[in-house]
Amino acid sequence: MSFLISLDDAAPGTRRSFLSKSGLLLSGAAVALLAGEDALAAKTGKDGEEDVRILNTALGAELEAIAAYQLGAESGLLKKPVLDLAVTFQGHHKEHADILAKTIAKLGGKAVGAKEKYAFPTEKLKSQADVLRFAAALEQGAVSAYLGAVPLFGNRDLAKAAASILGDEAMHWAVLRQALGEAPVPSAFMV
Repeated sequence: MSFLISLDDAAPGTRRSFLSKSGLLLSGAAVALLAGEDALAAKTGKDGEEDVRILNTALGAELEAIAAYQLGAESGLLKKPVLDLAVTFQGHHKEHADILAKTIAKLGGKAVGAKEKYAFPTEKLKSQADVLRFAAALEQGAVSAYLGAVPLFGNRDLAKAAASILGDEAMHWAVLRQALGEAPVPSAFMV
């Protein structure tokens, strides 16, 4: 059973549906990541190898998140509308992974692939709340990872794009915390 999501699956009549069908849904970050190869390479320069390494680390985390949301969706533990939310978040991670892989290729690197198997704590996932806590922990980890990566990029456009993805991960984390009945934003600073 597959729970893949695409922009075309957006609810008819929604702003997201309209924008996806009109081709206007590329964020500034996506545009920066998809910049022409020459412009991207020129701005990256000698730091390009390090930027590719950072992008591949981010890509690996996005692929892990895709697999984790797939596990949650197929677990039978998520009920609507939480299942729909998980599939939507999985779609976001797929978009991140796609754009990261394309950017790595533009920089002359080789994108990492998904692992054959991830060490997820499946034995501890016995309820919808368990799956939500697991997903929230992954999203919190993604926020921390992107927060640490942003200042390391040699190319500032890549740093801005990573910061945009960081914002999306933070929103995922907040929504998942809210779904668990926890304070969605537990503190004034991201740590």
